[in-house]
Amino acid sequence: MDDGLGLKEGVSMALGGMIGGGIYAVFGVVAEITTSAIWVAFLLAGIVAACAGYSYNALNSLTDNRGGSVTFVQCYLGNATLAGIVGWTLLFGYVGSMAMYAFAFGEFTAAFGVVPTSVAGVPTRPLVSVLAVAGFVGLNLLGAQTTGVAENVLVALKVGILVAFGAFGMVYAVGFSDAAFEYGAGQLGGFGPVVAAAISFVAFQGWQLLFYDQESIEDPVETIRKAVYVSIPVAVAIYVLVGMVTVNLAPQALQSHPHVALKDAATMMMRPYGLARVGAVVIALSALFSTGSAINATLFSSAHFAKGMVDDDLLPDQIGDSDADGVPERTVLVLGAATAASTWYGSLGAITSFASLSFILVFGSMSYLAFRQRDHDEVNAVVPAVGTAGAVTFFPLMLSNLYTREPGTFYAVVGIATAVLAVELLYFERNRIEEEVREYEPDLEL
Repeated sequence: MDDGLGLKEGVSMALGGMIGGGIYAVFGVVAEITTSAIWVAFLLAGIVAACAGYSYNALNSLTDNRGGSVTFVQCYLGNATLAGIVGWTLLFGYVGSMAMYAFAFGEFTAAFGVVPTSVAGVPTRPLVSVLAVAGFVGLNLLGAQTTGVAENVLVALKVGILVAFGAFGMVYAVGFSDAAFEYGAGQLGGFGPVVAAAISFVAFQGWQLLFYDQESIEDPVETIRKAVYVSIPVAVAIYVLVGMVTVNLAPQALQSHPHVALKDAATMMMRPYGLARVGAVVIALSALFSTGSAINATLFSSAHFAKGMVDDDLLPDQIGDSDADGVPERTVLVLGAATAASTWYGSLGAITSFASLSFILVFGSMSYLAFRQRDHDEVNAVVPAVGTAGAVTFFPLMLSNLYTREPGTFYAVVGIATAVLAVELLYFERNRIEEEVREYEPDLEL
């Protein structure tokens, strides 16, 4: 039996799910919209995420049923179908997130310039992405403690590198660069930073995964509470530091190849020390640590989440054995296969947008559920109200932005959402459909 995960592992899991998404997967899109006002976007997204984190912690402390969004809907609304739809939406969002991380993992591997562009006629990027997913599927099959230790190492490496990147970048900007450091004051009056905050919201979902790991965590209510309140501010601080350095030092790279712009910024700021190549390699390695740990943390926690849904008959039994000790191997394999297919065939823009919209919708709903419990002493009504208002603002702004700027992605997201909803409704209404078919069959015989 694996030992329970403590606060250190909890913070690592939360940061592992956040840092890999924000810095290396959606950074380019956010920077394109906000440029030097990128700090506002990350700060706004972080505030709404923190309010949602408060709401999750409040709901978790008010019920003896340990779980996350699905459990809260069941406990506080008593609607199993709605709970199932929330669960399926989140599960598809997690698969999309992992596909997004794997996509970035493949891009940064290719950015080293030492791997061929294709292998046996197969492009390198999707091949590396699928191999990365397979590797972390194998790691998760080894058990919770092994996964937690790996996450500690990966998170320590990437956070250390990113903090050093930000510090060296600030030194270069102040001491070596002739250009003035821009803070985006001219953009603060528009909707750009708010739209960018909505797009970046997928980067702030990692902490929520802890609520599905409670059977693997020591003193789960208190440990998760502390981990959430530590990890979100740390993630915001890293996003802001790295974002401001990159948009000021490598604005051209954000236009030409935004997903690897941090590598170009590192090259520039290490050039005065004669270490330009070293800086690029270190940042590329950090990207692999970051996206890898994000896949690892999300797969570990979403598998726990899926196991709970199977146990509640909200997912088919074929997904895995809910009575298994730990995470069912079949569940990890199914999620890994879905992620691999998404990262190989899917559009990065559509995957990222759908995942962000899913988390905005669910996080806002949980904030509203917490607001409904404001009569309890444990709930301060202001915090979940801010979280609800933030989600209500983000959702339509993001849809409008997609429709205006990327109509192809907009229709792809609508198509994905329609397919997901159709599958959900067919599954949850299956008993009624079967009854109607049985009633109809005698009529056919007549």
